[in-house]
Amino acid sequence: MSAKFDVEQHALVPKHEILSKEKTQEVLARYKISPHQLPFIKSSDSAAKAIGAKPGDILQITRNSLTAGKAVAYRYVIK
Repeated sequence: MSAKFDVEQHALVPKHEILSKEKTQEVLARYKISPHQLPFIKSSDSAAKAIGAKPGDILQITRNSLTAGKAVAYRYVIK
């Protein structure tokens, strides 16, 4: 009998969220970039798979930081 591991519940995995189309446009406008200028994350990444990310989505990754409190990063999902 094997138990399924839930990567989202692991203490070292930061929060991953798929941005809405509106939020995506806000982020791209704020930084004056296009999606392919963001760092990439593969759709096969464990955390991306767990939230159902598809190529073309933009993820917001929120990490706890001792110095900044919260650190936010964005990733463009590729195949």
